[in-house]
Amino acid sequence: MYNVRKVTEDIVWVGASDRRLALFENIFPIPRGVSYNSYVLLDEKTVLLDTVDASVAGQFFENLEHVLDGRKLDYLIVNHMEPDHCAMIGDLVRRYPEVQVVGNTKTFGMIKQFFGTDFAERAVTVKEGDTLATGAHTLHFVMAPMVHWPEVMVTYDEKDKVLFAADGFGTFGALNGNIFADEVDFDRDWLDDARRYYTNIVGKYGASVQALLKKASGLEIAVICPLHGPIWRENLGYILEKYQKWSTYEAEDQAVVILYATMYGNTASAADALAGRLAAKGVKKIAVYDVSNTHVSELISEIFRASHVVFAAPTYNGGIYPVMENLLADMKALAVQNKTVALMENGTWAPTTAKQMREKLAELKNVTILDTQITIKSAMAPEQEGQLEALADAIVASMDKQ
Repeated sequence: MYNVRKVTEDIVWVGASDRRLALFENIFPIPRGVSYNSYVLLDEKTVLLDTVDASVAGQFFENLEHVLDGRKLDYLIVNHMEPDHCAMIGDLVRRYPEVQVVGNTKTFGMIKQFFGTDFAERAVTVKEGDTLATGAHTLHFVMAPMVHWPEVMVTYDEKDKVLFAADGFGTFGALNGNIFADEVDFDRDWLDDARRYYTNIVGKYGASVQALLKKASGLEIAVICPLHGPIWRENLGYILEKYQKWSTYEAEDQAVVILYATMYGNTASAADALAGRLAAKGVKKIAVYDVSNTHVSELISEIFRASHVVFAAPTYNGGIYPVMENLLADMKALAVQNKTVALMENGTWAPTTAKQMREKLAELKNVTILDTQITIKSAMAPEQEGQLEALADAIVASMDKQ
């Protein structure tokens, strides 16, 4: 059975959701599934904007056939060539042999890599500022390289003031009938997945996102149609403000996230004790995570969210406890910056983790590492109460300066 919804009078959502997929990109857990959004513009000419992942092909084609209602498909616009959005191009061309495929030069290079042909006989190559008239609507093409692939572009519909935003403004999570952000409690139910999506998928490319936001600021936008997650037609300032913060690596919250690695519970005990001291001093929105039991994508999301991060880890084989070392490597890969950091280390005979973590964190941009730190030898001793208080005071003092 088809499942479609109107976005505007002439634009229809024809996407689908996958609730069976466990790992997005075979990396990121998605317990709520994911949506693959695709849109049809019905004008004098018919236009499909992006296809979907192969996993929802059946639903997609049923939706598309229903919306076209016997009309031919004139254009396919390819905003992004990642397979979760381009997988059906080959099948689409076979089903609709008259369709013209619209993309930029890099798009067609990738199409040939994926499909063995660049569809030269039906290719319409566009560049920055080009337009496509479909009747009452005029579509403008805006290049958005490295948000988050080099071929990415976005499409703006001048008539309805709709921005088809590729992977921008997307989020994990299946759509449940309510395809618009104003139909759900986005802050409660979707924000964490939106942040986790952005920080792990796009997060490294903040400068590229800033460039796109600057271009978008010159457009009158009433609706944002992403390729994943809810569509924005109200309160656009909410999601634009989030993207402004995330893409400039500015914390959403003046808050402390404590990330600990522990082998036998002693480092965990110290981390909890610090959380308690911070709370007693008035710090709110404290979060504590065991890095061994929390997926790294959630940890990265929380690091982006908070202004302050505490890393607590034991020394392991003379080095940093492996899962903590992996987290630090991921932070570097995703260009995490603008953080205030405190360190706690543990070691029964040679605690050296803090020194090694300090060296790795120094490789990141604009990270302030507090001088005050705690060294635990096996288990935190009662006489270290003063050190715990001193570290909590140092963290609070650094928050007061921001």
